Amino acid sequence: MTTGAMLLEAACAAGWNGLLTRSVGPQIRGGEAAALVRLAVEPVECLADHFDLLVGIDWMNAQRFEAEIPLHPGAIIVNDPAVGEPPAAMRAAAGRVIELPITALIKANPAWRANMIALGATAELLGLDSEVLHALISKRFSDKGESVVAASVAAIEAGAAAMAAEAGVAKLARAQKTDVRRWLITGNEATALGALRGGIRFAAAYPITPASEILEWLAPNLPKVGGALVQAEDELASINMIIGSSYGGVPSITATSGPGFSLMIEALGLATAAEVPIVVVNVMRGGPSTGIPTKSEQADLNIAVYGLHGDAPHIVVAPQSVPDCLLTTQWATHLAESLQTAAIVLSDQFVGQAQVAVSRPADVAFIGQRLKATQFEEPYKRYALGGNGVSPMAIPGTRGGQYTADGLTHTERGTPTSGGRDHLAQLDKRRDKLDLHDYGGLWATLEGEGEIAVLTWGSLTGAVREAIARAARDGVKVRLIAPRLLMPVRPAEMAAALEGVTRLLVVEQTHSAQFHRYLRAHYTLPANTSVFHRPGPLPMRPGEIHRQIMQGAAS
Repeated sequence: MTTGAMLLEAACAAGWNGLLTRSVGPQIRGGEAAALVRLAVEPVECLADHFDLLVGIDWMNAQRFEAEIPLHPGAIIVNDPAVGEPPAAMRAAAGRVIELPITALIKANPAWRANMIALGATAELLGLDSEVLHALISKRFSDKGESVVAASVAAIEAGAAAMAAEAGVAKLARAQKTDVRRWLITGNEATALGALRGGIRFAAAYPITPASEILEWLAPNLPKVGGALVQAEDELASINMIIGSSYGGVPSITATSGPGFSLMIEALGLATAAEVPIVVVNVMRGGPSTGIPTKSEQADLNIAVYGLHGDAPHIVVAPQSVPDCLLTTQWATHLAESLQTAAIVLSDQFVGQAQVAVSRPADVAFIGQRLKATQFEEPYKRYALGGNGVSPMAIPGTRGGQYTADGLTHTERGTPTSGGRDHLAQLDKRRDKLDLHDYGGLWATLEGEGEIAVLTWGSLTGAVREAIARAARDGVKVRLIAPRLLMPVRPAEMAAALEGVTRLLVVEQTHSAQFHRYLRAHYTLPANTSVFHRPGPLPMRPGEIHRQIMQGAAS
């Protein structure tokens, strides 16, 4: 993982674009790991269809990655003969195997490290300037002392020298150097930054894969803006803590994954009924139950949209790329605060843990502004009807602003009641404030034109966009429709997006086609609609989506 991260950082510093994601086993600690890196001249948002270079530092349990690391027929495998052979299927798929004596080099130079030798060899094969790597090593290891820096540089040079004589290896296109500084950021880090920019000042959470990096980023950064993070004893405590904090006037967030999200459902209903704004990030992983903690899937859609008992309208949004995690989380915070409701951010393992180089995101103007009660008539009606459904919220301790906030059906004052008229009035209030809000153009990403469209969501947006670009090169025009706002639904906006579409392909990463069923339930889709779906853990790649598009266009 260190090798992959440093390769990406060096390549991006040299002017390339790239993406790094990870594949690890289910072990709590240790075990097999693969850093999956894609480098390109243009920005990329997904993995490619195949890999051109596979560098094995060791091959223990490498057969578990065979399906996740499809090799191009001309691919190169770099192998240390002292640690065994690559899996037979990988060796058969590759076009060439190059021996790199990592173990022998370390025996002769004990201060060297295997991953640094592998990094130097990889950089040489790709045509990456060694000066960039040397500068990165000096920066990364300066706190460890000059001897560590010197040993790392020497190991990199040895790896490069071992590869220098290899002929016939395709190099990357020349990087376009630029003076513009870029950020190297993961989706989880972008999510945390979006929360901070949106006004979040309190977080409570219990660590869980693959959402923990959100908490790790917030822990040192929230105090810099006067906020705080609490590691709770479990997920139930986490969400109840942020409800309490928000009730006290502080915008609040928690982050979890599927199993933890399941535990939060009852409290999400409380926040909805009491109209207490909160943000809950669910970085989805393979399920059900413990499932596959380290792999991506989109199968928490149903629970996010429909999981609350009773009629409990709330916000559900989904980021579409690593940088979009920032925008979408900041928007979710704005919506939660402005509409006094629970907002769920449906991220996933791929986009959450993927790392890319991006230009510094612009400061977006919207910050959640909660409508606060400052002047009171007797008695104070916390849940007053009328207007746009958003009623002024008093901060506890404000003179004249006492009210009851709980999960019971209540009157306008907050007094518990079992009356049918009050129940209907509050249900209408909570529904209408969400349905009648103007969400603007952020509700979806709409690109392209033509009578064919692909409708997808979340982290698959990048792969679909690349597939559509390939279809355009084949002479087929295809639209991209990717809703960022999943709840409340937008029938009029979706109808406009689908106007003129005669053939629709729905793409999703679930076993039961949850997204397609959700679309059918809420929108009118063209008669000629097909769905391409499968569960995790394998990522969906542009090539297979492109084939689906072209098959549909030809039929």
